[in-house]
Amino acid sequence: MIVAFSVAPSTDSADASVHDAVAEAVRIVRASGLPNRTSSMFTELEGEWDEVMAVVKDATMAVSKYGSRVSLVLKADIRPGYTGELDGKVQRLEQAIESSEE
Repeated sequence: MIVAFSVAPSTDSADASVHDAVAEAVRIVRASGLPNRTSSMFTELEGEWDEVMAVVKDATMAVSKYGSRVSLVLKADIRPGYTGELDGKVQRLEQAIESSEE
């Protein structure tokens, strides 16, 4: 399964910055050893249900110390029997774009 998630604490700071909290969450994701990537808005993570959800939970709990409330947005692509889809889906998309341009 692939999970795309975003986690952030509530904040009272004037600039509403949450980068320290998000950095802590991303460190947890990277330390998990599961395939992952982070963009400006989401972190994607690939693995089996229990291991992926455990990482999401740990990242969420780490962020919780930065505020009194935590927002978690999560989207999952559950496709049993498939691995390597974090890159595979993007490669197939790029191929489709290239073929449509010919």
